[in-house]
Amino acid sequence: MKTLIRDFFTAVNERRLGDLPAFMAADVVDHNKLIHGEPDEPGAAFESIRMQLDAFDPFHLSVEDLVEEGDRVVARLLMTGTHSGHHPRMPRPTGKSFTNEAIFIFTVGDGRISEIRAVSDRLGLFHQLGWDWPRAA
Repeated sequence: MKTLIRDFFTAVNERRLGDLPAFMAADVVDHNKLIHGEPDEPGAAFESIRMQLDAFDPFHLSVEDLVEEGDRVVARLLMTGTHSGHHPRMPRPTGKSFTNEAIFIFTVGDGRISEIRAVSDRLGLFHQLGWDWPRAA
């Protein structure tokens, strides 16, 4: 399963969005919402990844640690990128770069990622990019 997760991150880093169905189930559930109003139905992770890659170029995920237990793989990542494109949270690119640490928990079933959970320093990310912190609705 660690190989699946490493290969998934390689596909994201290489912007091979067409390859993502080889790594993620069609109905993958993504609990990691960066954007208020981001699609939330099963399978929406494909669009969420595309949105992030459209907004950040360059963008890179470095796998620092992987831990596998049962049907789960935990990945500690270092994410870097530059806000160079449209993002629903901040439509006008700031041109600012970021470095952010994140922890992802992947559930794997039938050889594909079926569920994604993540935590990261979003306050630090927003600060580095010059974005306003979201307000409660």
